[in-house]
Amino acid sequence: MSSERDQAIAKKGQHIAVVIAVTISVWLVLTLFVGPMVGLPGRYALLFDFAALAGMIYALVNIFQLWRMRQDNQR
Repeated sequence: MSSERDQAIAKKGQHIAVVIAVTISVWLVLTLFVGPMVGLPGRYALLFDFAALAGMIYALVNIFQLWRMRQDNQR
């Protein structure tokens, strides 16, 4: 049983890492390269920022859930 929980914790941690890495990577590419290349107005940069913020909030909620899972696993 503990092994299954450890695997679930590890899988959730990997999921969080992928979400953070993809969010930041996509945000950087859109903000630094695609937006200026296409000539998008500044309001689209704000849209990209809000999308990245939503991804980071999602990751933060999952980090809290992971922390709770680890606390329950230690008991």
